[in-house]
Amino acid sequence: MNVLKLARLADKKLHRWRSECERRILVDSRRPMNYAIVSPVIRAMENDPRVKFYFASSEDPGRANDIYRDGGPALEIISRVRAASMRFDGYLVADLIWLSLPRGACRVFMFHGVAGKYSQVYDAPRRSMREWDRLLFINERRLRNFIAANAIDPDSTAARLVGMPKVDCLVDGTLNREAIRLRLGLDPDRPVVLYAPTWSASSSLNLMGEELIRRVSEAGYAVIVKLHDGSLMPGHFFSGGVDWRAKLEPILRKTGGQLAAGSDCCPFLMAADVLITDHSSVGFEYLLLDRPLVRIHSPDLIASTGVNLDYVEIMSRTSMTVTSASQVAAAVERSLADPGLRSDERKTAAAELFYRPGTATARAVAELYEAIELDRPEAPPAILDSQQAVPALN
Repeated sequence: MNVLKLARLADKKLHRWRSECERRILVDSRRPMNYAIVSPVIRAMENDPRVKFYFASSEDPGRANDIYRDGGPALEIISRVRAASMRFDGYLVADLIWLSLPRGACRVFMFHGVAGKYSQVYDAPRRSMREWDRLLFINERRLRNFIAANAIDPDSTAARLVGMPKVDCLVDGTLNREAIRLRLGLDPDRPVVLYAPTWSASSSLNLMGEELIRRVSEAGYAVIVKLHDGSLMPGHFFSGGVDWRAKLEPILRKTGGQLAAGSDCCPFLMAADVLITDHSSVGFEYLLLDRPLVRIHSPDLIASTGVNLDYVEIMSRTSMTVTSASQVAAAVERSLADPGLRSDERKTAAAELFYRPGTATARAVAELYEAIELDRPEAPPAILDSQQAVPALN
């Protein structure tokens, strides 16, 4: 054991002796959606007096308050300088960010999507991911991809098959569809269409977003637009250089639609009768509800965002594909007329892409308690029995 490891071990023992076993976890986020991914785990642990969460944005500290806005004012947001000086037991992220923590921490990575975009970074990485102490995989497909790409070893002890805590609420009864629609002020007699494009200068939002919204609204549907965090970022690479909130709000006010607030799309997915997307993780998440999906195919988007073509095929066979704004309203109408079309394909894809949905939060919580070396509190069997070993991959 080298000098640094010995020093960190001594520091950890001293910290725990002084703090009577309190565990500190640092959550580091690049965008609001990163917090949306980890928030179910935080909510499940926040009432444990032995655990203290801190929050930082090491890459964009000036936006930290905005990044964590959905967490409310009670979150303890700290600077990256202060974070680097503190002793943490766990470092929790939902993106490939890395804050130097000289005093050490168990580093836990949660995936923020399943769409296969930037596949050489997130789906089958060219670089090693062996520096992470825990990798909480959403599905076995990606776990296998990491091994095949030599990003992790076949017998990696860091790899844990967990699922996606964020989408548990879509299947576990947490969300009440009618209550959400009432809260949003939606007309109960109008079908609800959610348009949730991905971010990119090549996304459908840039190519046809305004016309699409007008056409679907004119067809008589209640339209909700959920913008990706990236589409709200300045710069051509992210949003095409357009202030989409400012551009779309007047259109939606005029047509009786609305712009979805917050970074968690799940309540809006629950409210929708049909989802329109291009190639976003949201489109795959919607499969869990087994409702009609309209896909806008854009070859430029697929090429420019490095999408693994396996995911393009999955999206294609589970949705109705269009290539222009003029086709979208008719596709929505056909989807509502026969909502069971492609139901079998949707169910099959959802089962493959989301490991044991509805119980992922319990497994992620179990993994985090193990990572910070703390016994879990007494809990219902669904949590206590949730830890699942990675299946044999040979």
